[in-house]
Amino acid sequence: MSIRLDFVDITVFIRELLFGHDCVIVPGFGGFIGNYSPARIDKNSATFYPPVKQISFNRNLNHNDGLLVGRVSASLNINYGDARSMVEEFVVELRKKLTKGEKVVFDNIGSFINNQEGNIQFEPDRDANYHLDSFGLESFQYLPLEGYDVRKRILRHPGKDPVKQSSMRKILWRAAVIIPLLLVIVAVPLKTNLFKSRAETTTMNPLVTAEFEHNKKAVDQDIKDEAIKIAESSKPANVAVSVSEIKVPVVAEEELYFLITGSFKSEENAVAQAEMLKKEGFTPEVVAAPNGFYRVSAMECHDLNSALTKKDSISKKFPGSWISRKI
Repeated sequence: MSIRLDFVDITVFIRELLFGHDCVIVPGFGGFIGNYSPARIDKNSATFYPPVKQISFNRNLNHNDGLLVGRVSASLNINYGDARSMVEEFVVELRKKLTKGEKVVFDNIGSFINNQEGNIQFEPDRDANYHLDSFGLESFQYLPLEGYDVRKRILRHPGKDPVKQSSMRKILWRAAVIIPLLLVIVAVPLKTNLFKSRAETTTMNPLVTAEFEHNKKAVDQDIKDEAIKIAESSKPANVAVSVSEIKVPVVAEEELYFLITGSFKSEENAVAQAEMLKKEGFTPEVVAAPNGFYRVSAMECHDLNSALTKKDSISKKFPGSWISRKI
């Protein structure tokens, strides 16, 4: 059974293969080659063009590489020999038309014609684009902005006067007054909360979590005990002092401050935290507190500002750290 060319359009299979291959050969006729061109701008016409794969033709590539015949065989569900015969018949009919001087058009690929020397001349379809990444993209024109000069944005406006020296002096004078006031507002709460425990219930340190309630009570009791001693020393011997009457005096800055990271009832836990601090590069010390607890000091600081700075840094890893003045 023979299949005539009139019922099959081989150009359909050529177009399909051009989308996925850079070279599609028609045996006995020539090869179609895909040439990639990047996106470009035509400044004369103010037009943007997307990336394109345009088709050219080389009549010297006429051997059978099996690509086209294999696609015809698979698509029409026929054996390879029948598919090859179909392609050969297509080429014979194509050459007959060209010999007669007819123009043969492959839709969305290009057209063929014999020139005066009898050679095949190919004219590609300029509107066809076989670049898959450009699917749906079309060329478009843009209108340039009229009367816009970017140089005007960087030129100094002659009508504007420079900033007067007197106005700059006023700004500096205001800053000299406001900044000290802000420093005082920030420093006063820091001093009054110096001996308050800043322990938090949410912490990544298992030792602090285990004894949080004990630590908080111990620290509060230490503050009350120290305040009672100060109050009793300032009153006559026969006058009793109640806790409710005690006002914790403002403590003046001394020469040495301890940065306490924890207070533990168990000395073993205190030593464990000290070991953790050593690994972090600190010089810890375990100090026995008057209430029977063991305090862990990460370091000693010689001024309050330095102690506050170190406390903010170390509290990220040891929440609940506080500052204790060395008496």
